[in-house]
Amino acid sequence: MSAIDEIKHVVVLILENHSFDQMLGCMSAVHHDLDGIDLKNLRSNDDKDGPPIFQKETSERKMTLDPHHEVQHVATQLENNNDGFVRDFVEAFSDTPPSPSERQNVMGYYAVDVLPGLHQLARHFTVCDRWFSSLPGPTWPNRFFALSGTARGRVDMPGDGVSGADLPGYFQQTQDTIFDRLNEKQISWKVYFHDLPQSWVLKQQRAPHNAAQYYYVRRFYEDARGHPEEFPQFSLIEPDYFGYQQNDDHPPHDIMRAQKLIADVYNALRGNEELWKTTLLVVFYDEHGGFYDHVVPPAAVPPDDHVAMVPFKDGIREFKFDQLGIRVPAILASPWVKAGVEHTVFDHTSLLRFVTDKWNLRELDSKRVQAANSIAVALNQDRRRDDTLPRIKLNLEQLKPVESDNDAVEQVTDHQKGLMKLAEFLPSALWEDVKETGFELAPKIGSALARFAQYLKERRAAFWDGLRSTCEYRLAALYETDGHEVVLSSPDKVDQKYTSHRNRVVRFLSTQKSRAMDGLSDRVNNRSKVRSPQEREHAASALAAMLGRRVHSDQLGHAQRWLADIESRDKTRKGQ
Repeated sequence: MSAIDEIKHVVVLILENHSFDQMLGCMSAVHHDLDGIDLKNLRSNDDKDGPPIFQKETSERKMTLDPHHEVQHVATQLENNNDGFVRDFVEAFSDTPPSPSERQNVMGYYAVDVLPGLHQLARHFTVCDRWFSSLPGPTWPNRFFALSGTARGRVDMPGDGVSGADLPGYFQQTQDTIFDRLNEKQISWKVYFHDLPQSWVLKQQRAPHNAAQYYYVRRFYEDARGHPEEFPQFSLIEPDYFGYQQNDDHPPHDIMRAQKLIADVYNALRGNEELWKTTLLVVFYDEHGGFYDHVVPPAAVPPDDHVAMVPFKDGIREFKFDQLGIRVPAILASPWVKAGVEHTVFDHTSLLRFVTDKWNLRELDSKRVQAANSIAVALNQDRRRDDTLPRIKLNLEQLKPVESDNDAVEQVTDHQKGLMKLAEFLPSALWEDVKETGFELAPKIGSALARFAQYLKERRAAFWDGLRSTCEYRLAALYETDGHEVVLSSPDKVDQKYTSHRNRVVRFLSTQKSRAMDGLSDRVNNRSKVRSPQEREHAASALAAMLGRRVHSDQLGHAQRWLADIESRDKTRKGQ
């Protein structure tokens, strides 16, 4: 079999807001053909207030300011062969001009082995030095591309989630995702998350049958210790976006927390030898975060006919999604890839191209995906390597929190504000599939209620939060969430700032998982006699995961017995 056929499990970890030069450019000292930092010819950017600022080693673990990275800002950064990063940074914070050290951070890069997770993977596996973000813009639209192949005309973040934000539009990303295509072929998948899945912005992912495949990240480490046949064929890991353990790598969060996450994920997979033999780990960043990179991004195939109107310096103009964004860090780790560099041009849709080809999925409705180069070219080993890195280790100094951790918790980024609004929207999202006519109405009502709730909360915070919680619990009861017992691990977090948002996630997830039981039960029992054996086995596997059961053989038979027991108990309870 080929290396591609040997891969049975694809694990994807997406982090945020750093450029290739910044995080992996130093690896040119290890892999001499890598297009990164040239120590003999360090590159620079003009600073209109002083001399040029050159690339320079940094040990900064936290950025006090978050450089802008919307489409209009990236256009400035790319001026004159990527000479505008510092200029754009200074102009964006003109009210409080950045200090010389803050300006230097935009041009900073980490030396070899300063970032233990990324740099150890880069030493031992394949670095992709031509992986660009899918558009020259921020996190949300790039993540839309990574999971569906299009942003449907969205180029920005929803800002503060209130003023001028098109929240109903953001929460109505109705396109099919790669998960829908996996469902069609009965390919098992899970999303493991820490606090709030950003992928729930995609409407399809909030449906019961898809929401049922979401698990808190603790479950990933449990699954990775289990039998390889029980591990999902495709899995996405979403980082921690809120609170004291933020590890998404979004400034001003401590970069070492993301390094620990990378290490934990790799170590969990590598620690199970049988699982590791058939696994491909893909680690990449969704966008560059406004940090310098020297490579000019190429043109791109527009995914569809959507066009965005963007306020550039010279006026509002069309953006047709026909250009890739800045290079981002990307690494492929597996016994089936080399230790070296892959120079093929990739963007986030290259992952979708690979997954579609590997499992012969139906094409996503995206011309970008259809034209993308597949990461399959990097799976080039004739034999499985037996010399792969046994473990990534962080030392005590790297694990020690930095003194300004509390400051980072107090700062709220636009990304976090948008996610908070998503959490507030979740109760109304439970109504989305009640009636087809309610699809567009529900988010609009939810957005209006969220604004009204914010207005009242400022005046009667305690009263309103209690009332809202009561209403949400009643809404969950409407869908009979106590009808089945499903496994739902909750995060060990009690910092009160984000407690209500996490509670909404738990309520939404438990409701949707319970509702998904009906569909899974129908597929397993096949009373309509229309389900294929593959559909029934797939449903039995999903049911076993939800119920926390581990079965190595005859999953379908076990599932039928579990459902019969549940039905019997329900009849007994009703008879009493």
